[in-house]
Amino acid sequence: MANREGDPSLGYLTRKETEVKLPRPTRVKNKTPAPIQITAEQILREARERQEAEIRPPKQKITDPTELADYRLRKRKEFEDLIRRVRWNKSVWVKYAKWEESQKDFNRARSVWERALDVDYRDHTMWLKYADVEMKNKFINHARNVWDRAVTLLPRVDQLWYKYIHMEEMLGNVAGARQIFERWMSWEPDQQAWLSYIKFELRYNEIERARAIFERFVQCIPKVGAWIRFAKFEMKNGEISRARNCYERAVDKLADDEEAETLFVAFAEFEEKCKETERARCIYKFALDHIPKGRAEDLYRKFVAFEKQYGDKEGIEDAIVGKRRFQYEEEVRKNPLNYDSWFDYIRLEESVGNKSRIREVYERAIANVPPADEKRYWQRYIYLWINYALYEELDAQDIPRTRDVYSECLKLIPHKKFSFAKVWLLAAQFEIRQLNLLGARSILGNAIGIAPKDKIFKKYIEIELQLGNIDRCRKLYEKYLEWSPENCYAWSKYAELERSLSETERARALFELAIAQPALDMPELLWKAYIDFEIAEGEFERTRQLYERLLDRTKHLKVWISYAKFEASAIEEAEQQEELPEDVLLEQKKLCIQRARRVFENAINYYRTSAPELKEERAMLLEEWLNMESSFGELGDIELVRVKLPKKLKKRRQIEIEDGAAGYEEYIDYLFPEESQASNLKILEQAYRWKKQKVASDDDEEDDDD
Repeated sequence: MANREGDPSLGYLTRKETEVKLPRPTRVKNKTPAPIQITAEQILREARERQEAEIRPPKQKITDPTELADYRLRKRKEFEDLIRRVRWNKSVWVKYAKWEESQKDFNRARSVWERALDVDYRDHTMWLKYADVEMKNKFINHARNVWDRAVTLLPRVDQLWYKYIHMEEMLGNVAGARQIFERWMSWEPDQQAWLSYIKFELRYNEIERARAIFERFVQCIPKVGAWIRFAKFEMKNGEISRARNCYERAVDKLADDEEAETLFVAFAEFEEKCKETERARCIYKFALDHIPKGRAEDLYRKFVAFEKQYGDKEGIEDAIVGKRRFQYEEEVRKNPLNYDSWFDYIRLEESVGNKSRIREVYERAIANVPPADEKRYWQRYIYLWINYALYEELDAQDIPRTRDVYSECLKLIPHKKFSFAKVWLLAAQFEIRQLNLLGARSILGNAIGIAPKDKIFKKYIEIELQLGNIDRCRKLYEKYLEWSPENCYAWSKYAELERSLSETERARALFELAIAQPALDMPELLWKAYIDFEIAEGEFERTRQLYERLLDRTKHLKVWISYAKFEASAIEEAEQQEELPEDVLLEQKKLCIQRARRVFENAINYYRTSAPELKEERAMLLEEWLNMESSFGELGDIELVRVKLPKKLKKRRQIEIEDGAAGYEEYIDYLFPEESQASNLKILEQAYRWKKQKVASDDDEEDDDD
């Protein structure tokens, strides 16, 4: 029953009554395009043409005062009713007031404007329209009253002041306009208001009044732009000294301001216009010294242009240097650890030659210590110290300061983690140049004790050797070998020193100690030096023993070849002994050849039995043997070697990688004569075995048949 009567939430309507019935969509039977196509534009045009004319109310003609009063009463009632509904709508008030104005009832219009201002007096547009109505109808005093009230209530709205002043100026009331400006200036408005006041005075050629206003202006708004305007005003009126005074006062007050660059540029350009080039140059230089480099880009550009126009060669170079100095300052400010920028900056200052500035840049550069104690970060940085020391010594010629630079640098380096041999050596060489040998020895001794390095030992030994201090050299070599016993260079050089002093036994003992070391960095060089030493001493038997001892340690191909060449070289030694008879000399040559052949035979036997996989080394050994036999001339036996030479065979083998086979490659294999004979014997043996098996199988078949 409740459902039939209606639902309260639906306004007591039934569900059926609230259902929206949409028209049934027309089913299109024929979907083929129409023969005449109609565009959307055509439809709209036809709709506009068929539109009926707008129905407008008939115009009413008022013929007597009664009808006019009725019309006014009705219209006012409409406006009043509308105001009661939307009192905050300002457009309604404006329409109402303008309608009253159209009826020439100005008192009622003023009443409407006043009521509107009571609603919101802070809307300056209402004041502007109110005053415009009064001015349009030439009610000047009423308009003044409106403007006066407006600027009193809204003193921060500049448009009200401008309109008020404009009205008085149009009326020719200059004194009244000036009085309004003074009222406005008491509120300390923005820059444009002051400039408008100044332009007002200038329109009436009141220069002194304008100057006084400028004085108040720069006191109220002490900015660079205000002072520049003041100076340009004086310049325009031909007051050069007054304009210069303005700029000087501005520099005194605003030298540290953010816009100081603009002030200095304007001041310099003013002096340039006055043909005071020296004054302009001094201003530019003063500005460049006082303004931070990051804010002086335009100043540098102007200075360079000025010097190119008025300066000499030195002035232009100074300007260009200043510009480049600014660029380097910017680079090192962005990244103080970019040492290449510091090097470029220092090179620039050194080209100028100002010692104090060069030292300042060096000190600033070396103050940027690398952030981590890793040598790769210090490798570029340490050259700042080196260049600093070299500059103090060679250019500035300040010896005590150079010594201090080296000392501070050596204190700064973390020697426990890494060191720089170059710095130690440069410091020592500096002391030697100053004839301070004790100081140089002290530095190198500290270097050996704190951070020993190969370069330091070598240079220290070289210095002592040049001075002829052999005992010191021996002690240094001992220290060197204690620090690095595996250093073959040190052992061979120490032995070379002893041999140069004719201390043969000491040199031989050093070589024996060296080859007895458990680990050596380049043993082949040490053995070669020992062997060459014995050969130079003419100890051939000792040399053979050395070769045999070396072959006990390594069977390298080069060792065998060197041993054989040594034995063959004994022929040359025999030939040099001219006093020997020919038969004895011939016997000695044959003995040398036999010894060389024995070395080669031993080498071939070793490669054939102990290292058969080293076929290439064996082939190279035979080639060397063949060359040696040919060098012996008539005493040589080339056929002895030729029968042992292998054949070269090209073969292919599969390349194996992690993923499997990856194709084939060609390589050279060697087939030696004994290997080919052995392979032939193996073939005959296999053929004999096969024949034997065949005969045995035939006998078995005959037995089965029986």
